[in-house]
Amino acid sequence: MLHIPLLRRGEPYKSLDVVRVAHHRTREPFVEISQANAGLIRRDLASQEKSRAALAAFPVAELIEMSVRASEIFAHDELPVGDEGQTPEQYVEQVSATTGLPFVLARRNMEKIHGALSQMESVLRGLTRNLDFSILDRGHGEIEGQVMSFFPRAQSLGVVLPSNSPGVHSLWIPAVALKIPLVLKPGGAEPWTPYRIVQAFMKAGVPREAFGYYPTGHGGASEIIRHTGRGIVFGDVASVSQWQEDGRVEIHGPGYSKVVIGDDLVDEWEDYLDVIAASILDNGGRSCVNASGVWVTRHADEIAEALAARFAEILPRAADDETAQLAPFADARVAARISQMIDQGLQEAGARDVTAERRVASGAEASGERLREWESCAYLLPTVVRCESASHALANREFLFPYASVVEVGQDELPGVLGASLVVTAITRDERLIAKLLASPHVDRLNIGAIPTNRIGWDQPHEGNLFEHLYARRAFQRASAAGAT
Repeated sequence: MLHIPLLRRGEPYKSLDVVRVAHHRTREPFVEISQANAGLIRRDLASQEKSRAALAAFPVAELIEMSVRASEIFAHDELPVGDEGQTPEQYVEQVSATTGLPFVLARRNMEKIHGALSQMESVLRGLTRNLDFSILDRGHGEIEGQVMSFFPRAQSLGVVLPSNSPGVHSLWIPAVALKIPLVLKPGGAEPWTPYRIVQAFMKAGVPREAFGYYPTGHGGASEIIRHTGRGIVFGDVASVSQWQEDGRVEIHGPGYSKVVIGDDLVDEWEDYLDVIAASILDNGGRSCVNASGVWVTRHADEIAEALAARFAEILPRAADDETAQLAPFADARVAARISQMIDQGLQEAGARDVTAERRVASGAEASGERLREWESCAYLLPTVVRCESASHALANREFLFPYASVVEVGQDELPGVLGASLVVTAITRDERLIAKLLASPHVDRLNIGAIPTNRIGWDQPHEGNLFEHLYARRAFQRASAAGAT
């Protein structure tokens, strides 16, 4: 059986403690993964400064060049997985095997990672606001007569990773070019992508010492975050809650992303249906940047019905089907729990599952149920819920499949009624509404116009600016040659 080892300062290490992950469809063991215990992690992190020194020896410009080389290696080369090789196509098949993600979606996520690596200079210029990278090499420098100095907040960055979508790994990649080593805890069902990225970096010339890869349980994950100077944690509300008040940790939880149509353009809603549908559906609805709400000032019923008509036609397909849009749940119990949560919410007056009604009306199925078993796998069919009130329990929820509420509110309630939103796509030309959205502290990313919520610019901050998370600016003065300050 294929075995994935730990990476201790880049060196493979096979642990006696292993976990076997099953193929999502056959339920047969598919891959064996070495596990790191908390004591091993703690011992390894006692020498973080060595990893930092190995990476800091390279200029940022050279690390950017390595990142560009790594982009091509990641996308095209055969790379090691334990004692075996992994071609790009095998990587796609393996990601699909343990997560259920269709091949076509796995390839699209692979392209996202390639894009982030290949555009590393643009990414860093966006995050640093066009800082002269040599300032990070020297520790200080001058820009237009202003003396500047930055110092790293940490010897390494600890990252607790998810299993929902490979593309999310693009968010921590810039740490390498910023000279900060990585200590990675992969998601239980998705060990493949971070391992392949690390192998691509090392083949591109980045020192092995810059990478730790520690599959582990909750205790080991906590050790990583506690003992690295800076951390990033991905997960649901429950799993990230313990780090919510820790300023060293950047939280990437549910996005509650939304499409908003202003009063000035809402009568033209049909022109924007493609953007709304893509925001909800793309990547199987698995990303925090997928829209989980459509908030409009009029026509909510018509918009919900139009979306439901499209979504009712989307059904499970084979993993290698290029038209596949849905991913099954590796654990059928998770799908069942999510469906039950939605059904419980529908028992509260003021909400209806429009897609279920549409499937029954079209004869697609007698019951209209969203939970579907197909070829021994559990799927949740795309779901549109029309909520009559912004306060309804299902109006501002997010689930791990294509789900969206459609809510009608007055324009004077926007954006306050939206709540915290990772992405808001605002389809409007109303400058007053745009100004209110720009002033809102609850909107993390803002798209003005017909831009899908899941269209990401990697040179833009995402739930925090990675450069500012890893570096701080210090006051800096140096005496002149004559001794004056």
